[in-house]
Amino acid sequence: MATRALPNTDKINSKTIMIQRGITKGLPITLGYIPIALTFGVLAKQAGMSVAEITLMSVLVYAGASQLVGAGMIAVGTGAIEIIVTTFVLNFRHFVMSLSFMNRLRGLGLEWKVPLSFGLTDESFSVASLHTEESKQENGMYFYAAMMITAYLSWIFGSFLGGVLGEIIPARLSQSMGIALFAMFIGLLVPSVKKELKVGLIAILAMLVNYHLQLIPFVSEGWAIVLGTIIGGLSGVFLWEGDKRA
Repeated sequence: MATRALPNTDKINSKTIMIQRGITKGLPITLGYIPIALTFGVLAKQAGMSVAEITLMSVLVYAGASQLVGAGMIAVGTGAIEIIVTTFVLNFRHFVMSLSFMNRLRGLGLEWKVPLSFGLTDESFSVASLHTEESKQENGMYFYAAMMITAYLSWIFGSFLGGVLGEIIPARLSQSMGIALFAMFIGLLVPSVKKELKVGLIAILAMLVNYHLQLIPFVSEGWAIVLGTIIGGLSGVFLWEGDKRA
């Protein structure tokens, strides 16, 4: 006599499938995260942070560009307020990404929306944008959660490993890794400039503002970065607004 399947079997199976698919889609992100997280860990250790502080920063902040900038600002003795304002401005795009992503998950409660929005990064948002069908499927939230957790854990592990290696590798080698910060931002900038030259103008303006502000005796390097970032961003608003009027 055939036995009847338990009512929850299909539901459990669909959760498992979504989790497996999410981990699979998250693995390519880890390949990009670990080298950059490793670099962050080494640079942060060089800036005077402990391994515990480096790991905790990745656990709580989880923002590659902001963490690298923060480590650089800590290295030059920048104050906490300047670091907080700079990272806030750099991460402001996450508000837009979160709103766009959550628009697909209207049926979910806050117990899902809050942790999923925390897990959004440029890379995880890109992967999520390529897999919109999962949001319409049963237990689709497990797909996004698994993908984000996979990436998140790899970033934390890479940061921890970088902090440990920062205590071992020679000082000259760790200092040379500082170029990774500039390489990462150039890598992010070039594709955008290819699509729209005005992005390059904004970057140049921000750079010039930052440079000239540092020449002023009473303006610290940290506030020069903050003001350069804000003024560069505001210039973009006016440049694109001019396009609409034209």
